[in-house]
Amino acid sequence: MPQGQPSVVPDDGLTTRQRRNRPLVMVHTGVGKGKSTAAFGLALRAWNQGWPIGVFQFVKSAKWKVGEENALRVLGASGEGGRVDWHKMGEGWSWVQRDAQMDNEEKAREGWEQVKRDLAAETYRFYVLDEFAYPMHWGWVDTDEVVEVLRDRPGTQHVVITGRNAPGKLVDFADLVTDMSKVKHPMDVGQKGQKGIEW
Repeated sequence: MPQGQPSVVPDDGLTTRQRRNRPLVMVHTGVGKGKSTAAFGLALRAWNQGWPIGVFQFVKSAKWKVGEENALRVLGASGEGGRVDWHKMGEGWSWVQRDAQMDNEEKAREGWEQVKRDLAAETYRFYVLDEFAYPMHWGWVDTDEVVEVLRDRPGTQHVVITGRNAPGKLVDFADLVTDMSKVKHPMDVGQKGQKGIEW
């Protein structure tokens, strides 16, 4: 690993080792492709470290199968790395219309309540809150509460949140924020999503 001096050393009273091992809140937002994919890449690293992983998939339909789910479930069951638990909160949703919005709101709130319980119990070392920026953006889940819970979480629990329109308060609080911008996308010229790329 390259060695170097950080441009800023905070006056937080922590040693370099303590600061290095501080649990992070990460946000992947923006209109570009790859927010969830990048989060699942981090989950692969966490699995390799033997960390228990909780994936909470908000908003997207529980029937929708993403490629990362199958891969992480197989890895989690392999007995080699960390275990992987996958929780689906959505009952159906699309970019075109949000049918059954009340059901989705309730499922999102239930999902957040489960995340809160798991954080308090230190159930996982790494959390993927996939598409969780949407319930906050739409006002289904209170952003101030999310920030407070994440700020006060015990232990060394890392959390990555994905989704467009991440609220400013979450962005300000997070340790690492990546805004995925779009330069070009095949959908711009009418090409539909395809296996192996979108799922």
